[in-house]
Amino acid sequence: MKRKALDIPSLEAHWSDLKPLLSVYRTQADYNRAVSAMDQLLDLVGDDEGHPLASLLETIGVLVEAYEKQNYPQPTPSAVEALRLLMAEHALSQNQLPEIGSQGVVSEVLSGRRELNKRQVIALARRFGVSPLVFLDGVSDDQEAA
Repeated sequence: MKRKALDIPSLEAHWSDLKPLLSVYRTQADYNRAVSAMDQLLDLVGDDEGHPLASLLETIGVLVEAYEKQNYPQPTPSAVEALRLLMAEHALSQNQLPEIGSQGVVSEVLSGRRELNKRQVIALARRFGVSPLVFLDGVSDDQEAA
């Protein structure tokens, strides 16, 4: 299938409209404009990957994500913070985590007096269906659950 030649004069005529959306966002105003355009495109395109403007939506999304990563970095929770969050999401108490050990061992982990070992990390990752990396900080090779 032969590719259609790029119509540079037509592109040039519309570039002033597209440039703010397809250039690297350097200011909050650039970012806000792009997010507004994304909202409008989402309303129009939805999840129709075959829509003629779907790739424009995807491209703007990549640029928005890059701006957010640079300007709004998300802190990575510690292993204990992640465990607390997962416990809350699953309505679990300390005595409902046999993957770590007894309620006393869980208490020591949650208070920071004890670190998770590899076996515990793997078991918790399986239980909650998350990557073991969620529990990576504080992992000790030689520490065993009580």
